[in-house]
Amino acid sequence: MTTVFVSHPQSKLAHYFGDRATAALRAIAQVRFNPTDTDLSSRELAELARDCDAIISYRQTVGDEALFAALPQLTAFVRCAIDIRNIDVASASRHGVLVTQASAGFIPSVSEWIVGVMIDLGRHISASAEGYHAGRPVVPAMRRELRGSTLGVIGYGQISRYLCDVALALGMRIVVHDPYTATGRLEFAQVELDALLAQSDFVVCLAAATEATEGMMNATTFAAMQPHAFFINASRGNLVDEDALLAALDAGTIAGCAVDVGRAPDQMPSPRVAAHPRVIATPHIGGLTPAAVEHQAMETVSQLAEIFQGRAPKGAVNAAEAYRWQQAFGARA
Repeated sequence: MTTVFVSHPQSKLAHYFGDRATAALRAIAQVRFNPTDTDLSSRELAELARDCDAIISYRQTVGDEALFAALPQLTAFVRCAIDIRNIDVASASRHGVLVTQASAGFIPSVSEWIVGVMIDLGRHISASAEGYHAGRPVVPAMRRELRGSTLGVIGYGQISRYLCDVALALGMRIVVHDPYTATGRLEFAQVELDALLAQSDFVVCLAAATEATEGMMNATTFAAMQPHAFFINASRGNLVDEDALLAALDAGTIAGCAVDVGRAPDQMPSPRVAAHPRVIATPHIGGLTPAAVEHQAMETVSQLAEIFQGRAPKGAVNAAEAYRWQQAFGARA
């Protein structure tokens, strides 16, 4: 029977893989787990995964040249999520290792998180609760409802499509900026970034993290927002210049912010941003629901079942170059 190594730290296994996926994986392969509660270095992973046919990759697990060279039996490096920036795909291809990624199972979950923080920011809920918890008098103030407010969505991918439908149902006006993808929707306008920033009451960043989007929210873009507007990042911390964000909050250039991601390790919000009184920060929980996690974990197991039968699964990134996998399982790309 083939052998699979699961790289998740012990404390992350239940939340990010789960019992059902573990049982399903054990039905198709011998399974070895990361015995530690830390993210493994390439050298540590190579030692622990020796003689394994496949590795299921946690988000901090690096798939690099050294790893693929050190594991000549490895045929597949399977990412249990959609983000594969932790993998050097070119190196995997040079060594004939198949790379796969899961599809986005967290679309409703992340969209609900966004709606939740929009309501929280607009109605000052967390700030009011914090005042009561601290024993301070809390003065009621007139705040913003979502109905009639303008939602500006940066990036029009799967989450954005779902979120826009929810926002329309709530009576929001929507503008979208995406220079690469046409919305094809008559219900809302597709505009340039400056136009979106100038008219939105809530600016939601859902663009993909690429070299082109690195630091796209900076001093210039924050200055283009309305002073009563709120900024929400549910994409990646790489998209935000954190010095500029903090300066905009301190100066009252924007009214507040919510982040579920940041530049801290494991894609967490940076402590200095999270500590700001005008920020709602959560520890990367947008997609952390049983349904979202199980979707990706079970899809990963299904991908491995296909891989071991010599079939390239949906989500395969480099099947044509994966000669180790092709030779081991008689596969045809």
